[in-house]
Amino acid sequence: MQKVGFFRSIHFKIALVYVLLLLLAMQVIGVYFISTLGKELRENFKTSIENQASTLSPTVAELIKDASLSNNRELQDSLSNILSNTNKNLDQVVQVISADNQVVLGTSNTYNRDHIVGRRTSETQLVQQALLLGDPQHMEVRTASNKRMYVYASPVQLYPNNNSGEILGVILIKAPMEDLYKQISDIIHIFEVGIVLSLVTTAAIGVFLSRTITQPVSAMRKHALQIAHGDFTQKVKVYGYDEIGQLATAFNQMTTRLKNANETTEAERKKLRSVLSYMTDGVIATDRNGNIVLMNNRAEEMLNVYRQNVFGMPILSLLKLEDTISWEGLDENITSRLIDLSDEEQKYILRANFSMIQKEEGPFNGVIVVLHDVTEQEQIEQDRREFVSNVSHELRTPLTTMKSYLEALSEGAVEDPEIAPKFIATAQNETDRMIRLVNDLLKLSRMDAKDPKLELNRVDFVEFFHQIIDRFEMTKKENIQFVRKLPNRKVYATIDVDKMTQVLDNIISNALKYSPNGGTVTFQLRRLQHHLHITISDEGVGIPKSKTTKIFERFYRVDKARSRQLGGTGLGLAIAREMIHAHGGEVWAESEWNVGTSFHLTLPVKEKKGGAVYELGRV
Repeated sequence: MQKVGFFRSIHFKIALVYVLLLLLAMQVIGVYFISTLGKELRENFKTSIENQASTLSPTVAELIKDASLSNNRELQDSLSNILSNTNKNLDQVVQVISADNQVVLGTSNTYNRDHIVGRRTSETQLVQQALLLGDPQHMEVRTASNKRMYVYASPVQLYPNNNSGEILGVILIKAPMEDLYKQISDIIHIFEVGIVLSLVTTAAIGVFLSRTITQPVSAMRKHALQIAHGDFTQKVKVYGYDEIGQLATAFNQMTTRLKNANETTEAERKKLRSVLSYMTDGVIATDRNGNIVLMNNRAEEMLNVYRQNVFGMPILSLLKLEDTISWEGLDENITSRLIDLSDEEQKYILRANFSMIQKEEGPFNGVIVVLHDVTEQEQIEQDRREFVSNVSHELRTPLTTMKSYLEALSEGAVEDPEIAPKFIATAQNETDRMIRLVNDLLKLSRMDAKDPKLELNRVDFVEFFHQIIDRFEMTKKENIQFVRKLPNRKVYATIDVDKMTQVLDNIISNALKYSPNGGTVTFQLRRLQHHLHITISDEGVGIPKSKTTKIFERFYRVDKARSRQLGGTGLGLAIAREMIHAHGGEVWAESEWNVGTSFHLTLPVKEKKGGAVYELGRV
């Protein structure tokens, strides 16, 4: 989890906003307070000057009026003494200026009185304004040393309350203002120090207060990141029952619900993964563009691909359907398609069922494709069609022959002593042929029903094989030689004697049918470790190698015309294979065209060891 810097945290932001708001408030208060206080101090300062001038004005007026009757020197001394005694501020200078020639008549400054009294004042402009207007005049000036000075000029009248009174002179007061401004500056400094101390204290309090808000928020942030990584075990500490406390409680409840929901989702996901992994059907999912995003193991096996190599590949290209279906044209009307993946060696057909992924009244999000292996079903359906066709064909020939002969007999041939017996014999042969066909079909039907009902007996297979060969050797008509390569000792096997007799009869009959005159049929029996190996070989026309596996299919004939002439139903080898399989054995053929054919049979054997009977495995 990435740590948030202090200056980027909400903790700092809350404290900063709190301090800035306080600073703004104190600045507003400070500006108002200092400006008001400075104004008040200046007004008080000026009022004190005015009061001082007002106090001196009557006395100065009396002296100036009396002095007009006496000498000027006495007036100057009297005024200077009065000004010196009344002015307690040594930095302040009070002067009396004459009205006629604006000469200094008296001053409070005892140090340079002789240099000032009797000379023209330096504040001529202000004094002239006061004399001319008859009202007090004042101004702030700066001295040569850049110090601020307040100059006040008040007209001296004998009767000040009478506007028509004569102006006898001007009281001029020069008061330095540095102390006043220093006092204001000190007050500002004190206020600034107070602001700084207040800000420091407020910042500390703001950090503490913001921590009470940010600590639960920070804990919830940390907890949220843990939830994002799948950890639902932690709980947020509830610090109180205010809004943040309620938020923390709600957050903990949400965590519990998320944990339960996640566990449920994970369980469902595992179930789905297990179902997808072990289901016998292949499943493929696509996105809205038709590109593969999911594939289970069975789909990999069925299509012989690796999912890593086909992720992102268009589904129609993988299924080789892009020539028959377009992605834009794929809708609910197209629910399934057969996919033929057969090659020259093996037939392989899949059925792809399409299901649209679409939210209710929402956009089309993709397709789920379920693959079924229907090779066996299609093969069964094809075999069924071929079976019906073959049975119909096999029955049609004898029925047509019988119908023709019976019609001929009904039309008068029955009265012909030479033709009638032949026609009747032919009808009987065709009837026997149909009966054999129906019996063979019943045998196959019982085999298909997995109910062979074997009556197993333990017999000496060498003696049993000799008996069957002897029976054929006594009844054979052709000049065919039998060669026996059988053991001179007893070899026991557990078999159903009747059914195994049918198997050997069928194979030996075929060997005799297809062997040329003067040919040889060889019988061989070998006792191997766990099974008997029987071989019956002839020197007939043989079977093409490409068809040696097909001769065990029902109604299959290499030479159909010759097989029917020889009376075969086309079911003998199919019945033989089913019976050998029922015994737990195998049967196959090896042949070379125009050289001969060898049929091989294997049967498992049982041996007694220590009084127990052991089933020795199937080959």
